[in-house]
Amino acid sequence: MKTADDFLNGQIILIDKPLKWSSFQAVNKLKYLLKHHYNLPKKFKIGHAGTLDPLATGLLIICTGKFTKTISEIQSQTKEYTGTITLGATTPSYDLETEVDATFPTEHITENLIQETTKQFLGEIDQKPPVFSAIKKDGKRLYEHARAGEEVEIAFRKTTIYEFEITRVDLPKIDFRVQCSKGTYIRSLAFDFGKALQSGGYLSALRRTKIGAYDVEVGVTPEVFEQHIMTSSA
Repeated sequence: MKTADDFLNGQIILIDKPLKWSSFQAVNKLKYLLKHHYNLPKKFKIGHAGTLDPLATGLLIICTGKFTKTISEIQSQTKEYTGTITLGATTPSYDLETEVDATFPTEHITENLIQETTKQFLGEIDQKPPVFSAIKKDGKRLYEHARAGEEVEIAFRKTTIYEFEITRVDLPKIDFRVQCSKGTYIRSLAFDFGKALQSGGYLSALRRTKIGAYDVEVGVTPEVFEQHIMTSSA
């Protein structure tokens, strides 16, 4: 059973973030629960090691107390994702946050072509972050520029794809598993993959399964975490 001192000294909590929750919401939920049940000070430190978009589910690592100093170290570790790319169309956000803005042919796409095309994305690649992202440009987040209808020039960034496996083909949808370096945008990978297939593509589902040695299989939802806290303080 954890004590107030345990959380103040530092804990790493593995959360399985639900769909449509922001990472900020998840951290705030845990912060409220811990402060309320353990009577922790107002300046109690808590933060997450790597944002997950609201439309993604999976592993969100939350650090408390002195362990918040390890956030940068955790963020730099290899990440693993599973998900679905829908071929034959694109969206401005490269995912389901925005509506389809263009459609493309898929008749020429075979399972063999899909498997061969993954090889183009292995190793160090140049990737352009989505315009709907939190990167800052001219003092504003890119998504703020995008929602205001402003066009901005986005520079390519180096990223590394260690593994890119297609796990199911049911056109126009394909399921995948990716291991990648810090800073990789899976939405951009989906968009670029569709383009490489002489078609279009957008990310229609995403789940983060691992960060380094941390695995979502041992994570809990915020709801289950709350139940654990209630039980331990009863």
